Amino acid sequence: MIKIPQKPFQARVHLLLLFSTTLVSTSFIVAEFITDTLDPIALTFIRFLLAVLLLLPLIWVKHGLVISVSSLGRYAAISGCLVLFFWAMFFSLRFTTSLNISVLFTLVPAISAVYAGIINRERLSLSLLLAIIAGLIGAIWVIFEGDLQQLRALAWNRGDLIFFGGCLAMALYTPLVKLLHRDEPMEVMTFWVLVTGCLWLLPGTVKVLARVSLTGVPSSTWLWIVYLALFSTVISFYSTQYATRIIGPTRTISYSYLYPLLVMVLNYLLGRGWPPLPVIPGILLTLAAMLLLLPTSPETDKGAVDNQGPARG
Repeated sequence: MIKIPQKPFQARVHLLLLFSTTLVSTSFIVAEFITDTLDPIALTFIRFLLAVLLLLPLIWVKHGLVISVSSLGRYAAISGCLVLFFWAMFFSLRFTTSLNISVLFTLVPAISAVYAGIINRERLSLSLLLAIIAGLIGAIWVIFEGDLQQLRALAWNRGDLIFFGGCLAMALYTPLVKLLHRDEPMEVMTFWVLVTGCLWLLPGTVKVLARVSLTGVPSSTWLWIVYLALFSTVISFYSTQYATRIIGPTRTISYSYLYPLLVMVLNYLLGRGWPPLPVIPGILLTLAAMLLLLPTSPETDKGAVDNQGPARG
């Protein structure tokens, strides 16, 4: 079996994550365009379903569609984290604000690091710990535009507690990917995670569609859903699951700290201007977090990387 040098290989994984994170950041802006045209749960189900249909020919021809009950259970556990997160996000917004939940979301990488330490026995190096702290502070700084008065003025409520539960589920996603992966190709895992995600979302979607006319949904919404299904669902799911096996769950999910910066750049390209000057220190902190994450350490990443992926411990 041909060995590939670990550090150059992992550098390519970081580039892949940067690319997929950029794709996901576009989904925040796309969501602004279509959020009022279709119920979020139905939108998420259709997004997952289209992603399944896009992958179906490849999986059918290359790997077949036979799956064991135990494997289906593994994939359902992983997708359950995603579904719980999306449900908590949508439901919590009945009681709280998007600002509050965006602040809470910055806790996910830190919580994931705790999970990874327990589940995957991932040891945190000093640079990784500093990256988590810097990214957390930087993200909160960006959200509040450097105004600590806004942070102190926040009043936590029932919606915040609901969304925090969703964050606990989301933080479990990447550690579960590393724990439950059984050396199957990543496109297979991606496909079945999406399939089981559809099954989790189906009951709620049936209730929603019973009272909504799909003919009234604008055609542009369907085009944007196709975009979300292909780019920020299939590609990002594959990239996340693939990277988790190689650089670990903590580093992988820490890329979420880049979302505020990437969204700001996209908004600028769309003619919405740059953020206020007080935001810049927060952006620099998130960039510092990414720089701390780029070096790899054999202490935190178990398993040699070869042309088939990392060896299982």
